[in-house]
This record gives sequence, C-alpha cells and structure tokens, in this order.
Amino acid sequence: WKRCFSQMQVHGLSAGLTGETLWSLALGQQYTSLGSQPILCGSIPGLVPKQLRFCRNYIEIMPSVAEGVKLGIQECQHQFRGRRWNCTTIDDSLAIFGPVLDKATRESAFVHAIASAGVAFAVTRSCAEGTSTICGCDSHHKGPPGEGWKWGGCSEDADFGVLVSREFADARENRPDARSAMNRHNNEAGRTTILDHMHLKCKCHGLSGSCEVKTCWWAQPDFRAIGDYLKDKYDSASEMVVEKHRESRGWVETLRAKYALFKPPTERDLVYYENSPNFCEPNPETGSFGTRDRTCNVTSHGIDGCDLLCCGRGHNTRTEKRKEKCHCIFHWCCYVSCQECIRVYDVHTCK
Repeated sequence: WKRCFSQMQVHGLSAGLTGETLWSLALGQQYTSLGSQPILCGSIPGLVPKQLRFCRNYIEIMPSVAEGVKLGIQECQHQFRGRRWNCTTIDDSLAIFGPVLDKATRESAFVHAIASAGVAFAVTRSCAEGTSTICGCDSHHKGPPGEGWKWGGCSEDADFGVLVSREFADARENRPDARSAMNRHNNEAGRTTILDHMHLKCKCHGLSGSCEVKTCWWAQPDFRAIGDYLKDKYDSASEMVVEKHRESRGWVETLRAKYALFKPPTERDLVYYENSPNFCEPNPETGSFGTRDRTCNVTSHGIDGCDLLCCGRGHNTRTEKRKEKCHCIFHWCCYVSCQECIRVYDVHTCK
C-alpha cells in the first residue's frame, strides 16, 4: 500500500479532496453506501480531474472515507450537544456547517481534528474487517510478545488509516497562509490521537476459559474516547498570532503562540487565531443559529444550563407526557415483560 500512495504522489494525485468534497461524502445514501452499489465518481461534487482519477482507481476506500467523515460529524454533535454551537449541519448545502468554518476559531479547529480522526479510524477499521484488497491487518507487531501471551488476531493498521486521512484531509492545505497552517496542525492532532490511543486487546484460549494461551493484537479504542479527548483539547486550545516571513517563494504566514508565558502548543494540541462568536443570536454571516427554543438544563450551572445557554434571555417551561416501560419482571427462562407507564416531565427551552 505504501507503493500505491507513493505512485499517487508522483502522478499528482495527492491534490486530494477539497474540504467541501470531504463534507459532501458524509451526505446522502449515494456516498455512505458506496460499497453496495456502483458509484459514479463524477456525481461527487467538487472533484477536479485528478481527484476523479483517484476516486476511480481507489474506489475501494471511498466508502470508508465517507463513513469516517460521517462519524466525525456525529461525534461533534454529541460532544457539543449542550453548548450554544451544537455542530448543526445544513442538509441542502455543500458547506454543511454553513459559514462557521470560514473563521479560524476553536470550533473550526475541533471540526478539522475530529473529521481527520474519523477518516483515519473508519479506514483502519474497514481494512481490519477485510473490506478492501489494498489494505488489511498490521503484520508489524511493534515489539516482542509479553509474558504469558503471544501475538494473534488482526492488529488494526492505524498507520495506513492515518496515511489515507492525511492524503485526503490535508490535500487542499498547501497554501503558504495561516489558515492552511492551522488546518494542517489540527488535522494532524486528530490523527495523532488515534495513534496515541491504540491499545492491546487480548483473548484467552483453553478449557473452560482457563487462559492457558492468550493472544493479543493492537486495536483502536471506541471513537467516543477520541471525541472525549479532542473535546478536552478544544477546551484548552491555544490561541495563536499570525506572523509573516519573506522567503524565496514569497510571503509565508506562520503561527506563534499569543502568550509567551504559557506553554507552547504541542502537536497534540488544537490551535486557533480568531475569536468565536457567542452564538446567542441567529447570524447568517457567522453561521450562528442562535439558541432560541433549545432545550436547557434548569439545574445545571454549566454551559448547558438555562442561564448560560439562553444567554440571559430566560426560558420557558412546559410539561410533556412520555410513554415508558416500567414494572419490568424477569421470567424464567428467559424473557422480560414490562408494563407501559405515562410519566410527566418538565421541559425547559430558551426564550
């Protein structure tokens, strides 16, 4: 597979997919079910001729790329479900986050990191499941076996997944400006998270689970662990300033930490250099949908609480009846029977 990608670079195929194309891959059944039906690469918006060639030559991994972007969006929406900006997408637009990603904010940093991680994760998992002929299990076990166990199973080849993600997500970030530098950094931070969270997974073999023999392999974590980690990095993201340098190829923009007293960001940290809007009111220029009618937590003093989420406008309260299973009984053997109860809840929404 390394030879395949080196040939792609030689022939200029590493131009990759545009950011808009990456997002479009997450939309609609024609992209998320690429492996189950013939695909017309020309139907994917935003592809230039070299990208079309990439799609046609390496179509086996396209479903995984699409699934990875979709996974990243879903995780973004989970992590920000209680915040003023909740990773809302726009179904009828190629730029599915609207103008939010136009600014070099913390939100842009997180989206780039989680999407790049999602692509690496999905491609790695797909390869281990044997869905492609150009990749598979990782045969390089990264060390001798430990005491009481031996290598076995299918180690997930995260290096390959990271390589594919880098080819796709970083492709358009080759300009000598600050935004490209920021996107490259955050994309790599997302992918590095996958590599850092690889862990040994083991299985016992023997009579009655005696574990006479134990085989182990490298496995990715649940993607939720990746999302949790990157959300922490979002909260502690480093603010940068833009510096311009004159080089032989012309002016080049680089990023420097704004506050010298703070520890400079590492390759695992997220970076940004523009402040976020407050997302309290709808604003088509910033992509803010506002927080009116959002459900808030009346007992919380955090950002999901009615005071902060509603931006001081107050909240409305209504009662809502919900049908739920209750009084469940286990019957031997083996089923559970439940009654259906109606419970009344208070629902609080922002004014």
